[in-house]
Amino acid sequence: MSAMEGSSLPVGGQADAAWQRAIRANQRAARETASAERHERLYAESGRELHAAMARRHRAVADRHLTTARLQESYARRVTEWAAGRDRSRPAQARGESRPLFMASVAEACGTRSAALTLVAADLSQLAVAASDRPSRGAQDLEYVLTEGPARDAVRERRAVYASGAALERRWPGYGSGLAALGLRSVAALPLKVSSDCIGALTVFDSSSALARSGKFRGVAAALAEGVLIGPDSDPGLYGGADLRAVVHQAAGVLSEQSGSPVADALALIKARAYTLGVPLDTVARRVISGELKLR
Repeated sequence: MSAMEGSSLPVGGQADAAWQRAIRANQRAARETASAERHERLYAESGRELHAAMARRHRAVADRHLTTARLQESYARRVTEWAAGRDRSRPAQARGESRPLFMASVAEACGTRSAALTLVAADLSQLAVAASDRPSRGAQDLEYVLTEGPARDAVRERRAVYASGAALERRWPGYGSGLAALGLRSVAALPLKVSSDCIGALTVFDSSSALARSGKFRGVAAALAEGVLIGPDSDPGLYGGADLRAVVHQAAGVLSEQSGSPVADALALIKARAYTLGVPLDTVARRVISGELKLR
């Protein structure tokens, strides 16, 4: 199912689809667990290390499927509750509340309210982004504007990146100060690995340091990479919650045409204006497209 299809389903259909994805993920986990148990018995009988290695591999895959199932179950509950509304006489939609985002379930699994996902190209430029809330989306915009930050480092170095407090500004001066302005005090970024490739990063903000280093985030990142973004029930659009940054690139094209400058220069100018004004990148882009804002 594509992101557009996932977001265009009726609300009840979105919840039902998430429950079905959770059921299938649990079924896959059960099959992997059964295979692990079989290899564990064979190892006990033969002592062959091959069976021990296969058991570990099946256990790891089962854990990934279980995490995927938990994320889908959480998302299904959120959509169901949003549709019903706390006061059934005034549905959540009537109160102006936004449809739940899948990334909110990811953040919950990581013990926080703020988490973001970034998919990147070979040059580390952002292809698509998704966030659980405004602070995490603001942090993504900071990385995009400044071309520095934990997600970029996690992808480039193919390893987890952790920083908090004063270490944020020491490692990423502009990004660190911007993060503090957003009210975020710590960050953990993990690469999203698929086979030998890295397609992006999961960034978690303001979670406990103990949880960050417990391995919990690695399990969530693995579930996202190979259970949500890629796999039999994959949707790189995160069920309508991902932004392909299309409006920003459209604005860069408009500005390039107006000024006769290269698109890369126009994009840099839009980024600089958003950073200077302290407003979301998409806001500046839409104002450029509408003609409300002229950049020279």
